[in-house]
Order: sequence, then structure tokens, then C-alpha cells
Amino acid sequence: MLKQRLSGFTAYNRALGGVLLAAALSLGGCGLLPEVKDETAGWSAQRLYSEAKDNLNEGNYERAVKLFETLESRYPFGRYAQQAQLEVAYAYYKDNEPISAVAACDRFIKLHPNHPNVDYAYYLKGLANFNDDLGLLGGLVDQDMSERDPKAAREAFLAFKELVTRFPNSKYADDATARMKYLVNALAGNEVHVARYYLKRKAWVAAANRAKTVLTDYPEAPAVEEALGIMVVAYDNLHLTTPRDDAKRVLELNYPNSTYLKGVSVKEKAWYRFW
Repeated sequence: MLKQRLSGFTAYNRALGGVLLAAALSLGGCGLLPEVKDETAGWSAQRLYSEAKDNLNEGNYERAVKLFETLESRYPFGRYAQQAQLEVAYAYYKDNEPISAVAACDRFIKLHPNHPNVDYAYYLKGLANFNDDLGLLGGLVDQDMSERDPKAAREAFLAFKELVTRFPNSKYADDATARMKYLVNALAGNEVHVARYYLKRKAWVAAANRAKTVLTDYPEAPAVEEALGIMVVAYDNLHLTTPRDDAKRVLELNYPNSTYLKGVSVKEKAWYRFW
């Protein structure tokens, strides 16, 4: 019995010793690892900004973001810090990080609502949403913007609208206005795209309502023509002769040569299909 107890005690000591040895080696190993040296330690705000700007111009966007953020954290009250907040938004935008770019723009607008360059923050926010796409696939396929999730398009429109409304003399106002017109057409096209889908599914009420939205919300968009055609088909299938004839009359009056007077084709090829 005593021999068994001694044997167990020895095994326990060996196990405990192994654990302690492993812990000691682990702690000792920490001291053996080389310390990560911050190459920017002691850099002035001007040097940090200059290095960040060089990296930005050279397309090293991730490095530029890191340097701009380091600059702001070390020198939060200097003139370079404000510019760094704006530059980091642009770096995110160029690095195809629209969510981070928009967040950086929003932060700048909130912190500096009266800054001389706040109009650019609104413009950049609009651009980030305007170019928001499917990531990698967005650059590989020719996708119609009207077939995309309209949330980003609406956010872009609102940012551009804020810019044009608050800063009508901004050098970015003309481009923002042009993009707003494009976005209106894209949003109207999105409504028609959905209405066409409902038409294909024979969901006549949903198709008619979605098409009617184009007329009420985007009356000057090119998509109005097809929307009227969809309304004619949907109301006809619902046996609603009065709204059908009204829609057809408006279509004939405004688009006398419209192909949609002969009907609306729902056999469309999806943007991602090439076969």
C-alpha cells in the first residue's frame, strides 16, 4: 500500500514538474522574442503626414491609413490631425472599403461641420456609396446599377443632395448634380426591375403598384415609359379597364412610338448570365 502511494505521489510530482517547466519555458520564450520596434516613434506630425501622403499617392492605401491614424492619435489637436481625418476617408475609398470610407466621412462631418473642406466630405461620402458594388464580382461583370440593392444609391443621392443644397457654389456641386440625375434614373430603373419580376410571377397587383411608384416618385426618369407598359399589362390581367386605359392613354400620348404599346417582355436575361 505504501509503495502504491509513493508511486502515485511520484507520478503527480512528475506531472506538476512538467507543467511548471512548460510555463517557465513559455515565460522565458517571451523574453527571447524580438521586440517590435515602432519606426514612427519620435516622428513629428509633419513627417507622419508627409509619409502618409506619399503612401497614399503611391497606392499603398493600407499603410497610408495606418500612418494617418497614428498621426491623429499622437497629435489630435494639430492642423494635420483634421486633414488626416479627411485623407483617411479618401484612402479607404481608394482601397475599395466603402463602409469605412463612409464612416470616416460621417465622423469628419460630425466633428468639423464648419470646416472649409466639409463639402468634400459630403462629396466623398456620396462617391463611396455611388461606387459601392459587389466587391470583387462587381469589377468582373457588367451589372446594371438598377439591378443592385438601391440602399447605397439612396445614400449616395442624399449625400450629394446635402452637398448641392448646402454648398451650391462648391467645385464638386456640378459633378454631384450629374450623379444625382443618374441615381434618380437608376432608382427608377430598380423599381421597374422589381415590377417586371412581379409581372413575370403574375403578381399583377404588386407589379402595378411598383410601376406606379415610378410615376409618382420619378416622373421624369426614362423608366416611366416601361412602367406605364407594365401598368397596362397588370391592370388588363386584373380586368381593371379604367386604370388600364388611363395608363395606355398616357403611354400613347408621351411615347407614341413606344414598343411597350405592344406589350412588355418578361423574358429578360439576368445581368450575370452570358449563356
